[in-house]
Amino acid sequence: MEFGNKYRFACTLTFGDIYGQIIAWLVILFISLATSLALMGARQPMFALATVGLILVLSLPFLLFAFVTTLFNHIEFETVADSQTAPDASGQSVTSGTPARAVS
Repeated sequence: MEFGNKYRFACTLTFGDIYGQIIAWLVILFISLATSLALMGARQPMFALATVGLILVLSLPFLLFAFVTTLFNHIEFETVADSQTAPDASGQSVTSGTPARAVS
């Protein structure tokens, strides 16, 4: 019984793809810490803690969304040709021994 095409999964994500996102989030983090230090100096510690918390809570979903969409954009499914599959002892076709690879 054959169920259709065979596919090979390849993830081409590299650190360079998310490097800019990490740098941008670190800049936001440092700006929020600078803001909190300025508010601490103005003798308003509750506003300082609220500012850091608000910036972190609002920026984390955007960071997560950016990471996940970048990951999904680098996932590839390649169709495996019939010539690359060979039947094993039980009669089921098995893909050739080529391991998964990262393409940069």
